[in-house]
Amino acid sequence: MDRTERFYKIKNLLHGVSAVPTATLLQELEVSRATLHRDLEYLRDRMDTPIVYDQVRHGYRLDGPAPGEARHELPGLWFSSREAHALLTFHHFLENLEPGLLTAHIEPLKERIQALLESKDRTLKEINRRIRILPQAARHTEPAYFQLAAHALLARSRLSFHYHGRARGDITERTVSPQRLVHYRDNWYLDAWDHGKRALRTFAVERIREPRLRDERAKDISEERLDRYFTESYGIFSGRPKRKAVLRFSLERARWVADETWHPQQQGRIENGRYLLEIPYSDDRELVLDILKHGPDVEVLRPKSLRQKVLNQLLRAASQYQR
Repeated sequence: MDRTERFYKIKNLLHGVSAVPTATLLQELEVSRATLHRDLEYLRDRMDTPIVYDQVRHGYRLDGPAPGEARHELPGLWFSSREAHALLTFHHFLENLEPGLLTAHIEPLKERIQALLESKDRTLKEINRRIRILPQAARHTEPAYFQLAAHALLARSRLSFHYHGRARGDITERTVSPQRLVHYRDNWYLDAWDHGKRALRTFAVERIREPRLRDERAKDISEERLDRYFTESYGIFSGRPKRKAVLRFSLERARWVADETWHPQQQGRIENGRYLLEIPYSDDRELVLDILKHGPDVEVLRPKSLRQKVLNQLLRAASQYQR
């Protein structure tokens, strides 16, 4: 049992009892008397845990309400060693997703977790050495803008900003009621009610400029309506599905595609040695890109409009190499 596990067990032993004899602690923790004293001293001095020795009851207890009264919670974060390592790993994951994005909020949590771990320098070094996060096509998000959007979302406040649209390059003024933050394909998006458009819209957070909170309560949209609008179509594009794409993959490519989730309501099956995938969609722009990356290992069977669009893109791409 490592020190973190012992701390966790000491906390459980001391809660809800009048006092725990030294002999009981030694037996339960399977440590020497010297190790027990070091653990108790560390908990008192480093973790601000109010552990005292009760001369009357001949045991250790928490200096707080008596059993049956309000429960005394030990300060600090009480995780097993595995849980603490998992949290540090998650911190590493977040930092690599977008360096600096949540550091100010996570760093205090990280420091408390480290205090519970033995050989913390080695632990962090091992995490950095053993775990790799490889973002692909991630676009930089300004931390201050992300934090303000997150604050507006959780505080249920309206948010105004200039939005630099990527498709046309235009800049528009928007006032929105944030509904959800979405991390999709290594980038952040804000699902919101647009008060100017009187409709639900999705905004790429990295395209938001000069955000500012408004002293107005955000409009709340039901979870059912949000799911229906934002998750039923394909990819990041919203709206009710209007069509269903039917794709046929080669058997070799099916070994990968059959295990992938392209859409929550997709249907897939093996037919004549090929893999058929049916996907509902509204806007085909993202779907076309995902189809093209599979090259000759996929064929669009229907609808005809999608088949023609993919064919046109392939012909345009081929023309680049025929000059």
